[in-house]
Amino acid sequence: MKTAVVICPGRGTYTKTELGYLGRHFADRALLARFDGMRAALGQERLSELDGAASYSVARHTRGDNASALIYAATLGDFRAIDGERVRVVAVTGNSMGWYSTLAVGGALSAEAGFEVVNTMGTLMQEALIGGQLIYPFVDEDWRPDPARKADLMALVAGIAARPGHVLTLSIDLGGMLVLAGNEEGLKAFEAAVPPVQGRFPMRLANHAAFHSALQAPVAERGRARLSPSLFGQPKLPMIDGRGAIWWPGATDTQALWDYTLGHQVTETYDFTHAIRIAAREFAPDLFIVTGPGTTLGGAVAQSLIQSNWRGMGSKTEFQTRQQTAPMLVSMGMDDQRARVTKGD
Repeated sequence: MKTAVVICPGRGTYTKTELGYLGRHFADRALLARFDGMRAALGQERLSELDGAASYSVARHTRGDNASALIYAATLGDFRAIDGERVRVVAVTGNSMGWYSTLAVGGALSAEAGFEVVNTMGTLMQEALIGGQLIYPFVDEDWRPDPARKADLMALVAGIAARPGHVLTLSIDLGGMLVLAGNEEGLKAFEAAVPPVQGRFPMRLANHAAFHSALQAPVAERGRARLSPSLFGQPKLPMIDGRGAIWWPGATDTQALWDYTLGHQVTETYDFTHAIRIAAREFAPDLFIVTGPGTTLGGAVAQSLIQSNWRGMGSKTEFQTRQQTAPMLVSMGMDDQRARVTKGD
């Protein structure tokens, strides 16, 4: 039996390719019906309708109130599909919105309570839609760590943020990428100041607000008003948050967990890279399993492990060589990799 850390993806991972993911992989139809009922009671589209749509719509499927719920359900379904006879999950973490999924996967929230949290926060984000996000790499295409380049970019961010009327901050430290959050003036200033790289960066993220920044304080306040601390319980698995802190089963202050989830986690930088570093060093798993939907988070996990010098890896080439001989990263969004950790859907 192999040990594994499970990693839950965040917004932006349910794309055109993932349309129908719940239909293909979500085994608990009764639970999906309960999720549909919860959304119908709020006047929202059912997940089964969104996932079963004839075609993918950016305007429809990437909205915060729709995307968050779809991604949460896909993550939960994938976690439940992991074969417990082949894999022993030793900890769980996630990226950004994936923290809400982590709470349910880790057992601190029931499946329904997790859905309530993610659907509420996704809806509040969409209603407010304060600011935006963009993504920009500081590593080259071989993923070699470049601390000096990162420091230069962060100095640029600080300089822009100091200008009158400009808001810009690090939203997510995402492997070899910086996800920046800010207002339109701040984001435009950064885009104008950096060279285009790899044919697609800097890249604005559609339908994304300025997550993990002080701009989200009103959203955090509304979330605390709507979501009771009583939803939160003791986790069944260790959970690693966006600071790299570990919430242990039997030793978690559930009031503090509620406060972090609807406070710091919403308004401060989410350090995914550090969360993966802690996962690797504290739990030393055989596998890092990224649940679906999507496959994009795998690169950020690998980049985070490279920056942590995990098992001596220093580049994309070295990671790929290691993957071919002794796979350590499993992306459940890829059918061939999914088969390594499931009994089959």
